[in-house]
Order: sequence, then C-alpha cells, then structure tokens
Amino acid sequence: MTAQPHEPTPQAAPDKSLRAIRGALVTPQDREGFDEGLRIALAEVRASLDLTKLNDFVHTWWLIACDSAQDPAGRQQMHERVAHAQALAARGEDLPRGGKSWRELLTERGVAL
Repeated sequence: MTAQPHEPTPQAAPDKSLRAIRGALVTPQDREGFDEGLRIALAEVRASLDLTKLNDFVHTWWLIACDSAQDPAGRQQMHERVAHAQALAARGEDLPRGGKSWRELLTERGVAL
C-alpha cells in the first residue's frame, strides 16, 4: 500500500448565524474585521431600529466565511498579498499588476458572468 497525497477537503458552508460565521473565519484579519464590522452594524441598528444593515452584514460575512471554509490557504494568501501591497504603497513603490483580468479571475472561481 502506498500513501496518497492528501488534499484538504473543503468544509461545508457554515450556518447563516453570527456564531457559525465567525467560527468559520480562518484568519485573524477576517475575525478582527468581522468583530469591528459587527460592532458598527449593531450601533447602526440601535440608532435606526432598522435591521437592514445587520442583514446585509450577515450575508456579506457569510459569503466570506464560505470562501474561508472552501479555501483557507487561499484566504490566508489573499491577506498576505494585501499586506505586501500595503507595504509597497506605504513606501511609494508601484504595485504589482497581475496577468489576468477580473473576468478571468472570476471565471476561475466559478462566477458566471
């Protein structure tokens, strides 16, 4: 018997609850963004008594959590690329350009246009 390479299996989409969404976030940056965004959304709900902002927040972060569950390494790499671009920008250096258009990138991710 020989060992076969093991690919990480994508996780199922999390429930659409705040606890499940936060639990599915794999990077500290996402968890921090979620916590700060939730604080802001709840403040807006308290001020307006309108749940639309909270519903939008939950839906947006659910999509991010789904991406995180399906491709945790890709999510971490995205944050690393962002940090690199921010460092370049802070030094006044040109930002690298990718070789693919948005349409090509979205098509690779399975987004029908």
